[in-house]
Amino acid sequence: MGGIGPLEPGEGTRAWEDGRGPRTTRPGGRTRAALAAWYVRHRRRALAALVAAALLGGGGLLYATRPRQPPPRAARPPAPTPYPAQVVDVTYLDGRPAPATDPRRGFGFAVLLSVASGPPVTVTRVTQPYEGLSLTTEPSIPFRAEAGSARKVTITMHVTKCGKAPRNAGLPFLDVTLRNARAIQTQSFILGPRYAEYLSEALEVACGNRSQSLAKQPTPLE
Repeated sequence: MGGIGPLEPGEGTRAWEDGRGPRTTRPGGRTRAALAAWYVRHRRRALAALVAAALLGGGGLLYATRPRQPPPRAARPPAPTPYPAQVVDVTYLDGRPAPATDPRRGFGFAVLLSVASGPPVTVTRVTQPYEGLSLTTEPSIPFRAEAGSARKVTITMHVTKCGKAPRNAGLPFLDVTLRNARAIQTQSFILGPRYAEYLSEALEVACGNRSQSLAKQPTPLE
């Protein structure tokens, strides 16, 4: 190799501006590869973020559209205890023979006292509205009746004053005092036309001494 002079820098080199010597620049191929790798990493991260967002959004949609379970029903409060007059009924059954202790002025009949529901009911009194009559019951007062049951009660009446006893009572009734866990009530029970008819006939028999007294009176011819 002939000639004297500085060597020419090779291709791909450039001089340092401060005069410290040449430096080799990074080839363009490696720079493009680094950019490509960065792009791939960035894209992977973006795709991962999109997938995570999609999963979160899908989970939220499933939660929002899931079948809703109805809230548990609150326990119903217990039904209030009924008043005794609301659950008790008294009906007339039939007439009974006159009591042996008072066959002339006494007569009897039977009623059915039933309790539909609620706590037990105690009968504390049975009366009738007419001043000329008194009564007793069997079973004797007080007695108790359970819910869902019916008790047959025999009532014996005694005529104390015929002048104050009804001869043709249209709607005779009994006053019954009832007691249960809620209240004490007196209820009037109309026993119907069969009882009205029986009462009128029994009073005619008990107070029928008027015809006998007239028969004993002397006639004008005597």
